[in-house]
Amino acid sequence: MTCGSTHEPAAVRRPVRALLTALLAGVLPLLSSLLLVAGAPPASAATLTEVTSFGTNPSGLRMHLYVPDSVRARPAVLVAVHYCTGSGPAFHAGTEFASLADRYGFVVVYPSATRSGNCFDVSSPQALRRDGGSDPVGIRSMVGYVEQHLNADPERVYVTGASSGAMMTNVLLGDYPDVFKAGAAFMGVPHSCFATTDGSGWNSACANGTVDRTPQQWGDLARAAYPPGYSGPRPRVQIWHGTEDTTLRYPNFGEQIDQWTNVHGVSRTPAYTDQPQSGWTRTRYGGTGAQAPVEAISIQGTGHTLPTAGMAARAIAFFGLDATGPGPEPSPGACRVGYTVNAWNSGLTATITLTNTGTAAVRDWSLAFTLPAGQTITSGWGAAYSPAGGAVTARGLSYNSTLPAGAATQIGFQASHSGDTGKPASFTLNGTPCTTG
Repeated sequence: MTCGSTHEPAAVRRPVRALLTALLAGVLPLLSSLLLVAGAPPASAATLTEVTSFGTNPSGLRMHLYVPDSVRARPAVLVAVHYCTGSGPAFHAGTEFASLADRYGFVVVYPSATRSGNCFDVSSPQALRRDGGSDPVGIRSMVGYVEQHLNADPERVYVTGASSGAMMTNVLLGDYPDVFKAGAAFMGVPHSCFATTDGSGWNSACANGTVDRTPQQWGDLARAAYPPGYSGPRPRVQIWHGTEDTTLRYPNFGEQIDQWTNVHGVSRTPAYTDQPQSGWTRTRYGGTGAQAPVEAISIQGTGHTLPTAGMAARAIAFFGLDATGPGPEPSPGACRVGYTVNAWNSGLTATITLTNTGTAAVRDWSLAFTLPAGQTITSGWGAAYSPAGGAVTARGLSYNSTLPAGAATQIGFQASHSGDTGKPASFTLNGTPCTTG
């Protein structure tokens, strides 16, 4: 979000000052309290380092990099984006992402906005399209620098942020879906919600939660950020918001859900709902597991003060960065398959519910089964199927390829048939037999 300057009309400057005041009042006390979190790991010898030459940087962002002592040989990358009035070093000091990097061996990139108010540009036409200029281009360059100089894994790049940083998280997920595998937005707004055409960075209608678009309209805005016709994988998204947020009001929570469920092509009706702790309501869309395509957490009675203690760890778990290495293969009986067929004269749809009933996560899963003679898969969802008939293997996609212990994912396909509409006789998960029913 571009904050006001001395050249902006007073009517624009006033709401920006109000935003900054609210952020200072709500966020800075939070950051101080986070430094005192009980049970924090011992201080690391690793330090935050500024990188001054990292590539194309049209808006003059600063880059700080945290590489833990325990960094893995081919580390994952987390981009952590600060709130208005903040900085990369402040976000490093006031959140738990660095201590989690110490624990799990990933690296953290902390961008710093340098314009008036230290807000990120999520409003200009340049920011809202791929390689258009402004802040997203500089952040993309930071990721490229880390991939080149630290041998970071380009298949494990993630982004998170608070307030202005949450807005930038959504912008980056739309602009660079081929770069970021997932994002976690704390107190943000949808991609393009803050768009302006008058050169200002403040959008009162969006901030007040009065911009109400259909899921299709929101999805089209995110997809339009990477023209023409990108058809690759889309990042998974975790959305956080407090019901009493008066800076970026709570209706933006639902609008973000609308946007990202549409982008992923999954139902707006939750597949899973729970309350992980008092006052929290968590919903998952497109899957029931801990790494569903879209996960949303509503915090009752909370204002513009996220993330509070412990929330960063939940974002890291959503990304899958809490895994320290390849998981063990499932033991016999550690998976269960439910299989439902809906058939008609020449075709059928099959819905498969795969549950990990074991005690360890299964990563890069593949489910093998043999279709009855005459059945041929014509299309599928939730997995990649090969070949179309006979002995078929369904492999998980980017958003559901890790199946945590106790979690389930639902996949399925449409097929033609020549008369036999029966079910496969057996299933194996990564080579291990599953129970059925």
